[in-house]
Amino acid sequence: MAKYVIGVDFGTLSARAILINVETGEAKLRLSEQPYAHAVMDTALPSGKKLPVDYALQHPQDYIESLSAVIPGVLENNGVTADEVIGLGIDFTSCTVMPIDKDGTPLCLTDKYKDDPLAYVQLWKHHGAQDYANRLTEMALARGEKFIERYGGKASSETLFPRLWKIAEEDPELYADMDEYIEAGDWIVGQITGHYVRNSCAAGYKALYSDSDGYPSEAFFEALSPKLKDVVAKKLKYPVVPIGSKAGEIDDNGAKITGLNKGTAVGVAIIDAHSGVPGALQEPEEDQMVLIMGTSGCQMLISNKETVVPGCFGVVKDGMLPGFYGYECGQSGFGDHLAWFVDNCVPVSYAEAAHKAGQNIHQFLTEKAAQLKPGESGLLALDWWNGNRSILVDNDLTGLMLGMRLTTKPEEMYRALIEAIAYGTRMILETFDKSGIVTKHIFATGGMSRKNALLMQIFADVTKRPISVASSENGGALGAAVLGSLAAGKAAGGYDNIFDATKVLVQPPEKTYTPTPDASAVYDKLFAEYSQLHDYFGRGANDVMKRLKKIQLDVIGQD
Repeated sequence: MAKYVIGVDFGTLSARAILINVETGEAKLRLSEQPYAHAVMDTALPSGKKLPVDYALQHPQDYIESLSAVIPGVLENNGVTADEVIGLGIDFTSCTVMPIDKDGTPLCLTDKYKDDPLAYVQLWKHHGAQDYANRLTEMALARGEKFIERYGGKASSETLFPRLWKIAEEDPELYADMDEYIEAGDWIVGQITGHYVRNSCAAGYKALYSDSDGYPSEAFFEALSPKLKDVVAKKLKYPVVPIGSKAGEIDDNGAKITGLNKGTAVGVAIIDAHSGVPGALQEPEEDQMVLIMGTSGCQMLISNKETVVPGCFGVVKDGMLPGFYGYECGQSGFGDHLAWFVDNCVPVSYAEAAHKAGQNIHQFLTEKAAQLKPGESGLLALDWWNGNRSILVDNDLTGLMLGMRLTTKPEEMYRALIEAIAYGTRMILETFDKSGIVTKHIFATGGMSRKNALLMQIFADVTKRPISVASSENGGALGAAVLGSLAAGKAAGGYDNIFDATKVLVQPPEKTYTPTPDASAVYDKLFAEYSQLHDYFGRGANDVMKRLKKIQLDVIGQD
């Protein structure tokens, strides 16, 4: 009887599951995917209650329902039974957090808090606690706290403590009633095993945790606010467990939810982007970067040395792969930029032409944009439609496009947005270079890396580095499956070492894009202009973006 592992990837809008033969590495072709019923709640709660600007919430029941659909679905689709499954791995967006009671019930599911926005899951791109992130940074720098250096010297609203602090100050009853403030990935693992832990990946990158030092001191949190005294002891009680470990086994409730056999091994959760590293690298080596290309983008780099990289979102020992320091950088808007443009800026005539040609609008625009030469449009954009995660770590920054004229066409704007995302990635690469970590080869994973050859070539030309597309278009889910094989262990047919696992379960890259010298020469000029705009609007010389946002908030009556 063949043995399989399942990897489940909980993304921004849906969950998907893949099935891998643990002995041969063969991926079953028929994956299973389930959209979240409530998607992202950024304007109103299910009751209709309006949400403030910069909120991005989700409903935890969507995760249970999706898991109940994708695991039975992937087994049925491929003619595999639960008896053949030896392990399950899960990756999840992060920082995606929620308050729960002592029984693991999300407080938003109770009558008391069903209309309280802060009781719901705060999705990774929720920016409602930016002010608290700024104040945390100020306090850490004023006190000379060493931990802030690991995060590029600046805290982000896309992390746990600014959000928890906001609840403590603005919703004290909710803060008092919560037993734990937990990552959604850890919560779903607890729901199916009955055993709650905190994964070391999310704890390290999103909750200021260090393997050597633990969390910041009690004195630091008390300096932030007396309400945060004992915050770790009271609201983050679950133990931190390394990725690649076994979190527990499917229990009775887990068997009901997933359809898997009771006793099936379940791995400690990992952040979805970080899961792309074991899912993309068959033979990991120092200073390799994995570029995760989805609705947002993440640059994941593994290195043998630990150093300070300005604007890096975190450096964690064994955070992505055992034996390496893992550096995380990212771009808050990636595919989201292009989706925004298609949804809001494309004329009906283009949509009709795309339909007539048998293409979706992205394919149609890409085909037309590919006919343009680098620099031909005269356009230049900043990739900040959803703020800047790295290297400025400022979610109050907004998008910009220069050079538009009455003759500017949609395909020119579309290409300019692709180029802007590539410039943002190059800015991150050059920051690593200046910090003494030089990346010569990039591996890409995620749907965009396989669907858009023009985008991939632009990235190679702008970064002036070869970019290899990972063999699996579901790199996160594959990485989760790798960790599921470790949870099962060699005795059950899995693996005891992650490097042995990747050699079998991860296939060589599918394709490599190499830089075109002529195009790279033009992009050098455009990147120089991008860099000036980046620093002018992003480093305080002109805070017009923030002033405009303040005017907006004043007009709509929000403090």
